[in-house]
Amino acid sequence: MTQTPPYQVTDPATGEVTETFSFATDAEVAEALAAATEAFAAWRLRPVAERSAIVKRIAELFTERAADLAALISKEMGKRPAQAVGEAEFCTDIFNYYADSGPGLIADKPLPGHDTARVEYRPVGPVLGVMPWNYPYYQVARFAAPNLIVGNTVILKHAENCPTSALAIAQIMRDAGVPDGVYVNLFATHEQVAAMIADPRLHGVSLTGSERAGTVVAETAGRNLKKVVLELGGSDPYIVLDTDDVEDAAKTAWVTRMENVGQACNSNKRMIVMDDIYDGFVAALVKRAT
Repeated sequence: MTQTPPYQVTDPATGEVTETFSFATDAEVAEALAAATEAFAAWRLRPVAERSAIVKRIAELFTERAADLAALISKEMGKRPAQAVGEAEFCTDIFNYYADSGPGLIADKPLPGHDTARVEYRPVGPVLGVMPWNYPYYQVARFAAPNLIVGNTVILKHAENCPTSALAIAQIMRDAGVPDGVYVNLFATHEQVAAMIADPRLHGVSLTGSERAGTVVAETAGRNLKKVVLELGGSDPYIVLDTDDVEDAAKTAWVTRMENVGQACNSNKRMIVMDDIYDGFVAALVKRAT
């Protein structure tokens, strides 16, 4: 794996490094794996209604602390304040969805045609999440919420430029009543991530990030026969073959490209426009940019 960048907050407005954090030690990684494994034994047996109640409280805390959470990610990765608040509040919706619907989604189901058989949804154990920086709360929420409901324990390795938001999420988990070891935040190195994937106590890994990172994680997971989920960077084109409203087409292109300060996986990375409307389209974009 490549050398891990430092965990630090770099003000995007000034380039100033305002906070730095140490990498996890190998001993701390070992402790995290041990804690997640030990906690799993009790968490998986806890009634799903109790797990759901805790996840419900996590949801509430994301909205209660939305302003403070928003300030952290605006400082870490430059998200506009209104969008930053919106992201924190969106996490409330995600955790609420799994708190309310999760028990039904994982309830035993009859197997058609076999009266004595049923389909059961069981937790597998500790799972690792390697999360990106462009949506520091949302990406963690959609990974952590279903795993907490089903009974897995979570080890979270956040992006190196999101340490304060990572710590804020971990604090929410503690304050909501998530037991020790059920959610563990680690400022792990790339080498430590590989070691955790190889460890037999870890049962799966989910990564959202670049194709380069996905290649490395998939290779390590495959070598160790671990379940792996990858969401890798997109390169979506915005194609305009014809339109009755060039201004509106340009507005859509502009809004989708500039969403989340231009850092969204489904943003249009390229614009392909037919010759007969090209000049008007470019002019409309220039007008929005000036």
